[in-house]
Order: sequence, then C-alpha cells, then structure tokens
Amino acid sequence: MPVTSFMVPLGTPAPGFDLPAVGGGHLSLDDIKGAPATLVVFLSNHCPYVRRIEAGIGAFAADYADRVTIVAIGSNDVVNYPDDDAGHLAEQAARAGFTFPYLIDETQEVARAYRAACTPDFFLFDGDLRLAYRGEFDDARPKNDVPVTGASLRAATDAVLSGTAVPEPQHPSLGCGIKWKPGNEPT
Repeated sequence: MPVTSFMVPLGTPAPGFDLPAVGGGHLSLDDIKGAPATLVVFLSNHCPYVRRIEAGIGAFAADYADRVTIVAIGSNDVVNYPDDDAGHLAEQAARAGFTFPYLIDETQEVARAYRAACTPDFFLFDGDLRLAYRGEFDDARPKNDVPVTGASLRAATDAVLSGTAVPEPQHPSLGCGIKWKPGNEPT
C-alpha cells in the first residue's frame, strides 16, 4: 500500500547526521554543508516507486552536480528486507547512475529525525539548510506511463537556486513505506 510524505513544515532546519556510506567511510551533514542547495533523499532498492524513477534521479544528479549537494539515505530494516542492504544499494547506485553518496541509516534515527515516511522521500534545503521543498520527484508512478522527468523537483530546485520561494502547493511524494524495525515507527 503506497504511503505519502509527512510534509514537514517548510523552513525546518536540516537535522544533522553522521552515517556510514555504501562502499566505506562516513559522511555527516557538516561535511556537505555550504552548497546553494542540498537534497537529502530517502531511497530503497526494492521499492517499485523508487525503481520507476531511479534513472531519473541519476539524471537529475548529473544535471545539477555543480550546484546541488545530494545525498541518499537507506533506512529500511535490512533483516526483513535484505534487498536494501549495503551490497544491493551499491548495485542500485551503479544501475541508476548515482554519483552522490548513499548512506546507511541502520538505527533509523535519521529517518525519524527527518520525518521520512516513504521511499522515495525528497527533502530539498536552501543554502542555510532550511527546508524549501518536500514532495514528489514528478508524476511518474509504477502503474502509469508518465515520462520520468523530475519536473516537480527540478522546478523546486531551480527556485531555490534563483533565491525564490518554491511555489505552493507542493505535492507529497508517494512510495513504499519505510520498513521500520519494531519499535522505531514514527508516532
């Protein structure tokens, strides 16, 4: 059953994180701050909503590489969803052309701090790391023929980069619910 974003209030500061990266090392929010825009996206390998747009996310990253810092976070319970473990996330990154860090949120604390609800779930922050956009990538879904363009996220990103407010309404992302470990479900 599809789940939608919680639609966190605009202006919310980006919660900090320090997480291991697929392929080794760690990355924190402090390591990536300073860009005119920062995108934090919660993804998974197994979700058909993510699979439908993952190449489009890779294309978005290539198009905005010199202006937007991007980081993906995998927060699913890998014991019950082993297709979302580090090895499978690395395969996904290669398949989809991801050129950005893919982090592992094993404790799920970062997903809870961001109030992430689904995969994919997009959080675009301005240069001051204040939330400017949360919502869908575009209108493409697993059961429709809408082309994957990233139109919603691209329009939001262009607004942030030009220093203007992202227009309302912002439409929530739709995807597979984050696979929470027992007791970690948001309240």
